[in-house]
Amino acid sequence: MNRYLLIALGAAVGANARYLTGVWAGNRFGADFPYGTLIVNIVGSFLLGVLLTLGTGRLQLSPEARLLLAVGFLGSFTTFSSYAVESMNLWRDASVWRSLLNIVGNNLAGLLAVILGATLARWLQGGG
Repeated sequence: MNRYLLIALGAAVGANARYLTGVWAGNRFGADFPYGTLIVNIVGSFLLGVLLTLGTGRLQLSPEARLLLAVGFLGSFTTFSSYAVESMNLWRDASVWRSLLNIVGNNLAGLLAVILGATLARWLQGGG
């Protein structure tokens, strides 16, 4: 299958998953904070950590699977540009603390999620 088609297919699914997560988070937690973006960035970071660690270990993902899942789906699912705009808007609207919470939450929790995902993948492979 054409690599651009694989990326587009993964991206279409990832974008819809991101949208649905945002709608769910807004309904569940309210719209006063960008919970949906925070959730997808943390979950996406975790899944990318798992995928790339397992995919280069026991699973040996094909280049096509990496394009579909890592570049297409997760590239579209995570929303760094949305996170940046939402952080700016929180700051601009005199919600400095909410803006800082969003920045620290996305960066620190995202980094921890990648580490946890990679650790889980190594454990699943028996590498401890």
